[in-house]
Amino acid sequence: MGIFDFLTGEFIDVIHWVDDTRDTMVWRFEREGHEIKYGAKLTVREGQSAVFVHEGQLADVFTPGLYMLETNNMPVLTTLNHWDHGFKSPFKSEIYFVNTTRFNDLKWGTKNPIMLRDPEFGPTRLRAYGTYSVRVSDPAKFLVEIVGTDGEFTMNEISYQIRNIIVQEFSRVIASSGIPVLDMAANTADLGKLVASAISGTVAEYGLSIPELYIENISLPPAVEAALDKRTSSGIAGDLGRFTEYSAAEAMTEAARNPNGGGMGAGLGMGMGMAMAQAGMQQGPWGNRSAAPPPPPVEHVWHIAEGGKSHGPYSKAKLGQMAGDGSLTRDTLIWTAGQDGWQRAEDVQELAQLFTVMPPPPPPAA
Repeated sequence: MGIFDFLTGEFIDVIHWVDDTRDTMVWRFEREGHEIKYGAKLTVREGQSAVFVHEGQLADVFTPGLYMLETNNMPVLTTLNHWDHGFKSPFKSEIYFVNTTRFNDLKWGTKNPIMLRDPEFGPTRLRAYGTYSVRVSDPAKFLVEIVGTDGEFTMNEISYQIRNIIVQEFSRVIASSGIPVLDMAANTADLGKLVASAISGTVAEYGLSIPELYIENISLPPAVEAALDKRTSSGIAGDLGRFTEYSAAEAMTEAARNPNGGGMGAGLGMGMGMAMAQAGMQQGPWGNRSAAPPPPPVEHVWHIAEGGKSHGPYSKAKLGQMAGDGSLTRDTLIWTAGQDGWQRAEDVQELAQLFTVMPPPPPPAA
C-alpha cells in the first residue's frame, strides 16, 4: 500500500446519528472545524433526513440511504470547492440530521376561556384541551425557518408556538361552527379534523405538518356546570315536586353525616322531613297529583203515598213536573232513603223549592 492510499484511507469517515432522546428534532453532526473528509460515508436512517449547509448556504438534502460524499453525488459542493481528481482535501460544511418521525402525545389547551354565542345558552365561555402529533414534512424549510444554527433543537422549543396556533384556530372554528355546547361532545372528532385542517397551512410554512389532533374535553365554567347539574337532577326527578323530595332527602342525608351539627342540623332535618312528608301526602309516590275532586252528590229518588198505597220512585225533575200540573201538592206525603218516616213535601227542604215556582192556590172567595 502506497503512502497515498494510506492517507486516503485515514481520511475515510462515517457520519451518522442515533437518537435516544425521544424529543430531539434536529441534531448537528459535530466535527472540529466542521471538516468533513472527501469520500466520507453518510448514513441516513429511516425517519431521518440529512441537510448539508456549506458556508452558510443550504446545499443539499439527503433522504434515508447510504451515501459516499464525493463529486459524483455532490455536484453542488463539487462546483463550490472545485475538487481535483487527485488528492481530495477535507471540505468545511455542516450536516444537520432532521428527525422526520411523528412526535406524539403532545398537549394543548386553552389558557383562558373562549367566548362564544351558544344557540341555547346565549353568550357563554368554555375551555378545551387535548393532544396532537407533529412531524417535519420539509426538512430544508424547517431548518431555514425555525432551527437556524441551533446544534440541538428539541420539540419543547417549538411546542409552545404550535399550541398557540392550535388554540387560535380552535377558537375560530368553535365560534363559527354553530354547534350547541351540549352537542360538542358528540362532535369532537369532526371538530378536531376541522382544527387540524385550519392550522395545516400555517404550520406548513414552518416545514411541519399535524397528522393528528384530538379534542379530549370541552368544559363550561363551574357555575354553568352546577346549573346544568341541577337541571339534570330535576329532569331525573321528573317534576318540581319530586325534585323537592330529592333535595330534601339529600339535605337530610347531609345532616345525618354531620352529627355534631347540633340543634340547628336537627331542626333543619326535621323541617326537611316534614316538608317532604307533606309533599309526599299531596303528591303520592308517583309524582305530583292534584287533589281528587269530591264525589258528585247522590241524587235522591222519592216515593209518594196516596190512598194508602205508595208508588214511585220519582226523580226530583219528575216531581217538579208533577208539582207543575198539580198532581204533587205541598201536603203530599213523600219518602226517600235515609228519611225518618213520611213527611209532607212542603216540609222536605230539598223539595220545598218546587212549590215556590208556582204561586199557592188562591184563598176561597169570602
